[in-house]
Amino acid sequence: MNTCSAASCTATSACAANHHPALDLPAQRIDTAEARTRTLLETAHSKLGFIPNTYAYMANAPHLLETYLLGYDRFRTDSGLTPVEQEIVLLTVSRENQCDYCTAAHCFMADNMAQVPRAVTQAILDQGEIPEPRLRALHQFTRVLVDRRGKASREEVAAFLAAGYEQRHVLDILLAIAVKTISNYANHLFDTPIDDLFGAKQ
Repeated sequence: MNTCSAASCTATSACAANHHPALDLPAQRIDTAEARTRTLLETAHSKLGFIPNTYAYMANAPHLLETYLLGYDRFRTDSGLTPVEQEIVLLTVSRENQCDYCTAAHCFMADNMAQVPRAVTQAILDQGEIPEPRLRALHQFTRVLVDRRGKASREEVAAFLAAGYEQRHVLDILLAIAVKTISNYANHLFDTPIDDLFGAKQ
């Protein structure tokens, strides 16, 4: 089994509980959605080949989905972080926020798209130590920003910069935290089912 997809439900306590959605809004569909929502869903489908469940639920507030998609795209294209580093940040945020859906999704992307070493993704899921110093510093600093609501000390910032990053990368991580917080919290409220693609066996 895919190490990440299996661990997404063992990494947090959420899978052990019998959760029910706090919101009753339905997943939106292209064929029944209003014009603005339909356009967003069609765009997502054209890029991905399917509509992730989290998009379908966030689409109940099209401005929310639109904001998420724009911020996510900007992080991917403009952050200056490598694909591996991007996945480390996104997976770390999702793991810290205990979002099973996004943990599974970013594990899938880490394995199949960014080619993140398995030892790295497993360390994130287990809250262990990443072997490579630069990636370890990125993971640790991202955790600090999430867990302390951005209140990193000068010493912690200095340690992050000493690993080879720049001050602008701190702000890039903030963008990732912002967009992932949107999807993580939405998934908590909707108890979003994990798409088959993200939970599939390898």
